[in-house]
Amino acid sequence: VQLQASGGGLVQAGGSLRLSCAASGRTFGRHVMGWFRQAPGKEREFVAQITWSGGSTYYVDAVKGRFTISTDNAKNTMHLQMNSLKPEDTAVYYCAARALGIATWHYWGQGTLVTVSS
Repeated sequence: VQLQASGGGLVQAGGSLRLSCAASGRTFGRHVMGWFRQAPGKEREFVAQITWSGGSTYYVDAVKGRFTISTDNAKNTMHLQMNSLKPEDTAVYYCAARALGIATWHYWGQGTLVTVSS
């Protein structure tokens, strides 16, 4: 199983970026897909999640109204559209997956760095 994150980069505050996570090696129809981030000197934190099949979403308060998580089932890809970016959004972003009903995130992708300049 592989999760490949991409789309990070440098953007000015107020700008937008779209992260992608390409999934391969299995089907994720009964999984929850998620994004986490880790800022310099801080612990990794949850950002957002979506059920692969049903599209039910959940966001951490800090990104509600600015970030949108989605899946493209035909391409086995998940996206995180990030708008109105703030310097505090600067972090390495990771995609992950877990089985429905299971709390542990079993699958992780490598990170992609997002840097928001003020």
